[in-house]
Amino acid sequence: MCRDCGHLAVTLCRAMNIPARYYNGYLGDIGVPPVDAPMDFSAWFEVYLEGGWYTFDARHNAPRIGRVVITRGRDAVDVAMTNSIGASVLRDFAVICEEAQNVSAMTAGELIAAE
Repeated sequence: MCRDCGHLAVTLCRAMNIPARYYNGYLGDIGVPPVDAPMDFSAWFEVYLEGGWYTFDARHNAPRIGRVVITRGRDAVDVAMTNSIGASVLRDFAVICEEAQNVSAMTAGELIAAE
C-alpha cells in the first residue's frame, strides 16, 4: 500500500514539474499509538521545494519519528531492497526502534560508543 501511494505521489509531483524522489526503509513506531502488528518495510517520498528537500508520506500523512532509510531513487525499480537468484527463505527478521535521549550534543561516534 505505501509503495503504491508513494509512486502515485511521485508521479503527480513530476507531472507538475516538482522534483521528487522515492524512498524505502523502515518506519518506526515512536510517538504513535501501539499496534499489535510488527513494524514492516515502508515507502515515502521527498519533493524539492524552495531550495530544499521535504519528506512526505502519502500513506500515513503525518509527521513520524524514526524513519530508517534503506534506499533512495527515482522509483521502486531503482531501489530494490533485495535481489536473489533462485529460491530464498527469510527465516527471521525484526526491527526495533527506540527514541534516543539527549543526543543533540553527541557525535555519531559517541552515540555508538554509548551503546
